[in-house]
Amino acid sequence: MSNIAVITPIKHLPGVQQLIESKGNVFYLEEGNKQQVRNLLLTKNINTILCNPNQQTYKIDQELLEGTQVSLINTCSTGMNHIDVDYCNDVNITIYSLTKDYELIKQLPSTSELAFGLMLSLLRQIPESKHHTLNYQWDYTQFVGRQIKDLKVGIVGYGRLGKIMEGYCKAFGAQTFIYDPYVDVFQTSLEQMFQECDVISLHVHVTDETKYMVSSKLLDLSKKDLYIINTSRGEIVNELDIIDALNTKKLTGYGTDVIEDEFGDLTKSPIIKGMNEGKNIIVTPHTGGMTIEGQTKAYTWAINKIKK
Repeated sequence: MSNIAVITPIKHLPGVQQLIESKGNVFYLEEGNKQQVRNLLLTKNINTILCNPNQQTYKIDQELLEGTQVSLINTCSTGMNHIDVDYCNDVNITIYSLTKDYELIKQLPSTSELAFGLMLSLLRQIPESKHHTLNYQWDYTQFVGRQIKDLKVGIVGYGRLGKIMEGYCKAFGAQTFIYDPYVDVFQTSLEQMFQECDVISLHVHVTDETKYMVSSKLLDLSKKDLYIINTSRGEIVNELDIIDALNTKKLTGYGTDVIEDEFGDLTKSPIIKGMNEGKNIIVTPHTGGMTIEGQTKAYTWAINKIKK
């Protein structure tokens, strides 16, 4: 029977706790630090880990795993930058992720929904309007926004989430532009996209090719009043260049669900620091896939990969 360490919150999801407890001996450590998790792995002879990147403040790597009996890591996510995949491959630890289960992830539009929400929040200054009325004020003139129907929206990455995001934008009447060198659709170049679009939304995995793809080189090309939305990974953009572009008005707003080094000291994040200094930035704590419906489907899939 499996000894399973659950290091991500699941008790809020209907039926998920009961399902995993049917698979073996389950030990919960949803908010533990790295040393606490390692102690659990060693003392309870854990062979299976159920995880998700959003709640972790550490990486699942050699330091955590060496000398344990872990043979299976189940992550309820498409991204795997919270796991040292190379090390796991070297020591024959199996990793299951949602990345290539295309039929399942077609049913999970939550991240695209958040991307659209971040875009709308920036364009219509929704957070600022809320704070304005919290102070018992009622002056709309500070919050005149933009109308999506008359905007050009660039979609970088035309996989599942990029296609969904494009559909939402088209439904609102926006003109959309696509950039993805790996799909056969009519598309524009990144350079042209930054020159012409009012909003650019990022939907790509982190690779050597995409890391820091949005930097001053592209931002210097941007038209006035550009907004960027990032629900991919923080490393897709050069965050210092984002701040510089906001300072120099090359960029009007940045809405992101991700930052670089989410496991580190958040007080050192230039994006969070910039938001606290009053720059037009909205940051959410990697909540893109965090919906009851989406999580229940993803966690059920992952748990069903565990053999009794």
